[in-house]
Amino acid sequence: MKMINYLSAAAIPVVILTILFYGIKEKQKVFDCFLEGATEGVKIVVNLFPTLIGIFLAVGALRSSGILDFIIDIISPITNLLKIPSQILPLAMLRPISGSASMGVAVDIMKQYGVDTTLGMITSVIMGSTETTFYTIAIYTACVKVKKIRFVLAAALLADLAGMISSVIICQILS
Repeated sequence: MKMINYLSAAAIPVVILTILFYGIKEKQKVFDCFLEGATEGVKIVVNLFPTLIGIFLAVGALRSSGILDFIIDIISPITNLLKIPSQILPLAMLRPISGSASMGVAVDIMKQYGVDTTLGMITSVIMGSTETTFYTIAIYTACVKVKKIRFVLAAALLADLAGMISSVIICQILS
């Protein structure tokens, strides 16, 4: 675990130094490029902010209405047998559908339980090891004009399920 902490602490400075040295080698104005990128990033954040507020509101309403709790109550006997925490089930259900909604649920889980808890780690690993499957399939199949997606959808949802189950198992072993 110490090695993972060391590598994660060293990763960002190494990336920054690599970018600086590459920019100097290519005779680029590194700071000017940084400022342009930061300006574009701020514009993106400003454009996304209303959407994120809407998603957080919708997810909150969905959770407050009891629909997610109802679904969780139905499948929790199975997840309890598999030792999957019920707190991550809303994330598991929303992740294949919407990246923004799943981000809202992930933030909510981390605020409520903390980022350094087992639930926080499981949430982080799920977010990193799964995909917004329906959106991705829609974009990629539309680009190559694929009409029959049932096998792709089944494989992608199985991959999401494997990512989620693996996240739970690995994080429970490491914590």
